[in-house]
Amino acid sequence: MLGGLWGSKVSTVSASDLVTLLKQDPKPLVLDVRTPGEFAHGHVPGARLVPLGQLGRHLAELPRDREIVTVCRSGHRALMAARQLARAGFSVRNLTGGMLAWTGPTAKD
Repeated sequence: MLGGLWGSKVSTVSASDLVTLLKQDPKPLVLDVRTPGEFAHGHVPGARLVPLGQLGRHLAELPRDREIVTVCRSGHRALMAARQLARAGFSVRNLTGGMLAWTGPTAKD
């Protein structure tokens, strides 16, 4: 019952493990669900920006053949996005601690 109230259980990945995953082939798609302004201040290199409020409109554009890692500032919005993606059948994990925990390089573009 609580699963229905709180959403699907989503796997997580640590920042250090994501750094390693991004060096592998195929690497996961990092999906940043923050605002454009937050994204512009720094993000995981190669991340795709889709703000949480727009995610539903972009599901058809996301890959189903590789894992998606959701990212936000602290992890809360990314967890909501990961639950939505999991319900839609995507292979997804949430970055534990979000960008506050990110230990790899940061891009600004």
